[in-house]
Amino acid sequence: MNIESFREYCLSKKGVTEELPFGPDTLVYKVMGKMFALTGLDSERFKMSLKNSPEKNEELRAEHTCVTGAYHMNKRHWNTVSVDGTVKDNILKEWIDDSYGIVVSNLPKKIQEELTK
Repeated sequence: MNIESFREYCLSKKGVTEELPFGPDTLVYKVMGKMFALTGLDSERFKMSLKNSPEKNEELRAEHTCVTGAYHMNKRHWNTVSVDGTVKDNILKEWIDDSYGIVVSNLPKKIQEELTK
Protein backbone atom coordinates (compact mmCIF):
# COMPACT_ATOMS: atom_id res chain seq x y z
CA MET A 1 0.00 0.00 0.00
CA ASN A 2 1.18 3.51 -0.76
CA ILE A 3 -0.24 6.89 0.13
CA GLU A 4 -2.38 7.06 -3.02
CA SER A 5 -4.02 3.66 -2.48
CA PHE A 6 -4.50 4.55 1.22
CA ARG A 7 -6.15 7.81 0.21
CA GLU A 8 -8.42 6.15 -2.36
CA TYR A 9 -9.42 3.41 0.08
CA CYS A 10 -10.30 5.86 2.86
CA LEU A 11 -12.27 8.10 0.50
CA SER A 12 -14.22 5.09 -0.85
CA LYS A 13 -15.94 4.74 2.51
CA LYS A 14 -19.34 6.31 3.04
CA GLY A 15 -19.42 9.71 4.78
CA VAL A 16 -15.65 10.27 4.62
CA THR A 17 -13.96 13.62 4.10
CA GLU A 18 -10.29 14.45 3.59
CA GLU A 19 -9.00 17.43 5.56
CA LEU A 20 -5.83 19.23 6.67
CA PRO A 21 -6.89 20.47 10.15
CA PHE A 22 -3.37 20.30 11.62
CA GLY A 23 -1.65 22.16 8.79
CA PRO A 24 -0.41 21.27 5.31
CA ASP A 25 1.69 18.27 6.41
CA THR A 26 -0.99 16.05 8.00
CA LEU A 27 -3.74 14.50 5.91
CA VAL A 28 -6.76 13.49 8.03
CA TYR A 29 -9.71 11.28 7.13
CA LYS A 30 -12.95 11.79 9.03
CA VAL A 31 -16.29 10.06 8.99
CA MET A 32 -19.07 12.49 9.82
CA GLY A 33 -16.52 14.88 11.33
CA LYS A 34 -14.71 12.29 13.49
CA MET A 35 -11.12 11.21 12.73
CA PHE A 36 -10.44 7.59 11.89
CA ALA A 37 -7.16 7.79 9.93
CA LEU A 38 -4.32 10.19 9.28
CA THR A 39 -0.93 10.32 7.63
CA GLY A 40 1.96 12.73 7.47
CA LEU A 41 2.87 14.19 4.12
CA ASP A 42 6.37 15.19 5.17
CA SER A 43 7.75 11.75 6.03
CA GLU A 44 10.18 9.77 3.86
CA ARG A 45 8.42 6.50 4.72
CA PHE A 46 4.66 6.13 4.38
CA LYS A 47 2.96 5.75 7.78
CA MET A 48 -0.68 5.78 8.78
CA SER A 49 -2.29 6.26 12.16
CA LEU A 50 -5.46 4.33 12.93
CA LYS A 51 -7.85 4.04 15.84
CA ASN A 52 -8.64 0.79 17.66
CA SER A 53 -9.51 -0.58 21.09
CA PRO A 54 -6.74 -0.42 23.70
CA GLU A 55 -6.63 -4.23 23.86
CA LYS A 56 -6.34 -4.65 20.09
CA ASN A 57 -3.70 -1.91 19.89
CA GLU A 58 -1.54 -3.72 22.47
CA GLU A 59 -1.98 -6.99 20.55
CA LEU A 60 -0.99 -5.39 17.22
CA ARG A 61 2.09 -3.77 18.76
CA ALA A 62 3.17 -7.11 20.24
CA GLU A 63 2.68 -8.97 16.94
CA HIS A 64 4.07 -6.43 14.45
CA THR A 65 7.29 -4.43 14.77
CA CYS A 66 5.90 -1.90 12.28
CA VAL A 67 3.09 -0.94 14.70
CA THR A 68 3.76 1.57 17.49
CA GLY A 69 1.76 3.98 19.63
CA ALA A 70 0.75 6.98 17.53
CA TYR A 71 2.87 10.09 17.91
CA HIS A 72 0.91 13.08 19.30
CA MET A 73 -2.19 10.92 19.76
CA ASN A 74 -3.69 8.99 22.68
CA LYS A 75 -1.54 5.87 22.47
CA ARG A 76 -4.20 3.73 24.15
CA HIS A 77 -6.55 4.34 21.21
CA TRP A 78 -4.23 5.09 18.28
CA ASN A 79 -1.44 3.18 16.54
CA THR A 80 0.95 4.26 13.83
CA VAL A 81 1.72 1.68 11.17
CA SER A 82 4.97 2.08 9.22
CA VAL A 83 4.10 0.61 5.85
CA ASP A 84 7.27 -1.37 5.21
CA GLY A 85 5.92 -4.42 3.38
CA THR A 86 5.79 -6.69 6.43
CA VAL A 87 1.98 -6.46 6.58
CA LYS A 88 -0.01 -7.27 3.45
CA ASP A 89 -2.36 -4.70 1.92
CA ASN A 90 -5.48 -6.74 2.69
CA ILE A 91 -4.56 -6.70 6.41
CA LEU A 92 -3.87 -2.96 6.28
CA LYS A 93 -7.32 -2.50 4.72
CA GLU A 94 -8.85 -4.56 7.54
CA TRP A 95 -7.16 -2.26 10.06
CA ILE A 96 -8.52 0.79 8.23
CA ASP A 97 -11.97 -0.85 8.24
CA ASP A 98 -11.68 -1.48 11.98
CA SER A 99 -10.75 2.14 12.64
CA TYR A 100 -13.64 3.41 10.51
CA GLY A 101 -16.02 0.95 12.21
CA ILE A 102 -15.03 2.01 15.72
CA VAL A 103 -15.68 5.66 14.91
CA VAL A 104 -18.99 4.86 13.20
CA SER A 105 -20.10 2.74 16.18
CA ASN A 106 -19.77 5.81 18.42
CA LEU A 107 -21.93 8.02 16.20
CA PRO A 108 -25.64 8.53 16.87
CA LYS A 109 -27.78 5.56 15.75
CA LYS A 110 -29.54 7.58 13.07
CA ILE A 111 -26.22 8.48 11.42
CA GLN A 112 -25.00 4.89 11.74
CA GLU A 113 -28.08 3.73 9.87
CA GLU A 114 -27.48 6.29 7.08
CA LEU A 115 -23.90 5.09 6.69
CA THR A 116 -24.89 1.42 6.43
CA LYS A 117 -27.58 1.91 3.74
